[in-house]
Amino acid sequence: MTTQSIFVPQISTFPGHEAKARAILRWLAKREIVEALPTTSGLGAKGMAYAIGPGARHVVEQPQHLPFDLSVNGLEIITRRCIYTPTEGFLEEAGCPECRKEVGEALFDSLDEWMPGHTDNFICPECGHEDDINGFLFLQPCGFSNLGFIFNNWGAARFTRGFLEEFAERLGYPVSLVSCTAE
Repeated sequence: MTTQSIFVPQISTFPGHEAKARAILRWLAKREIVEALPTTSGLGAKGMAYAIGPGARHVVEQPQHLPFDLSVNGLEIITRRCIYTPTEGFLEEAGCPECRKEVGEALFDSLDEWMPGHTDNFICPECGHEDDINGFLFLQPCGFSNLGFIFNNWGAARFTRGFLEEFAERLGYPVSLVSCTAE
């Protein structure tokens, strides 16, 4: 079983998402956090990912837990619309930032419209507040975007707060860190 730590910008439709993905990859490779060229170190499409690099030790709290010895240890970059939630124990609870009422059931039902890109927004059924779906309050970290960065098996090492902040700054949007498992 593989753990995944997923950085998701808090915007449904990231403008210029493919160019930004390339820029983030160049930045990570320059710092030797990941390798610049893909290898078979991932789980996704044909197992291709950017393998962990020696600079990864500088962006986590417990570098001894980094997956250097695992075959699945790379960064996968997703540039299509995806829903990122924990795979186990996800409660599907959400709240409206305006009226503070629970709207999780309606919000998660609305994903049928969000996923194909018919809308980026959700309208609170309680008060009518409308915002990007990422603007609503979630009890557990999750994200909805056309851009995502999946670090395979890095979770036990725990990213530093500084790295998360720097990553968000480079993206230009706040980031959710979603943890899940994959087989």
